[in-house]
Amino acid sequence: MRQVILDTETTGIDPRDGHRLIEVGAVEMVNRRFTGNTYHQFINPERDIEAEAVGIHGITNERVADEPVFADIADEFWHFIKGAELVIHNAPFDVGFIDHEFERLNAMRGEPLLGPVAKHCGVLDTLTMAREKHPGQRNSLDALCKRYDIDNGHRVLHGALLDAEILADVYLAMTGGQTALSLDASATPAVDAAGNQQSATQGVQRLDEQRARLAVPPLTHEEQQAHEARLQGIRDSAGQCLWDHLDVPTSPDEPTVSH
Repeated sequence: MRQVILDTETTGIDPRDGHRLIEVGAVEMVNRRFTGNTYHQFINPERDIEAEAVGIHGITNERVADEPVFADIADEFWHFIKGAELVIHNAPFDVGFIDHEFERLNAMRGEPLLGPVAKHCGVLDTLTMAREKHPGQRNSLDALCKRYDIDNGHRVLHGALLDAEILADVYLAMTGGQTALSLDASATPAVDAAGNQQSATQGVQRLDEQRARLAVPPLTHEEQQAHEARLQGIRDSAGQCLWDHLDVPTSPDEPTVSH
């Protein structure tokens, strides 16, 4: 499954008032793994950025004056997101601005070439998800980082690519999945709090073969009857039961399997 975690920055809060995109940042995941593919672009909005918006994201008119206009980056951006499930915090806001840009561009080109987003992409709103999981609590991206112990200390102002990267970590934490697993010995080693490199196997603890065995209490008569009834139900429905192929161990420490 291909997902694109996406964020935007804008000149104001409502595209119906003529506000435009000024930055887009996106991170690609496939099957919940980061692919390393990202999309990031500043955009000349062809209008002034409101002071309140600058206070949020820190992007000034001067910063984007020499950036390409949306028409120049639209096809590349569309190619990156088309067909993916877009994961966005407060999706109606970002999707509204993206669709507005596509509508303007299509009108300029004289035919509907790009968009709308919901017709060509899935859209998952993590703000809605967070409100369902944590009703009555603050569910801003900063609040979710704190709740899920995700480091966002480098985030002073909003930025589209940085917010998309943080949102990706938040989304994975919210949905309870492992973000990555590497068994490659060449993987970058971890660093402890003192700045010392740890080996790839550090933290893996082997059990002592001479450890005391766990005490396994015998089954009661009722438990044995319930167990046998369960096995018989499997035999009746499936025609066989793999349990029947297990050798009876001489002690709890000596289970064997016949082949």
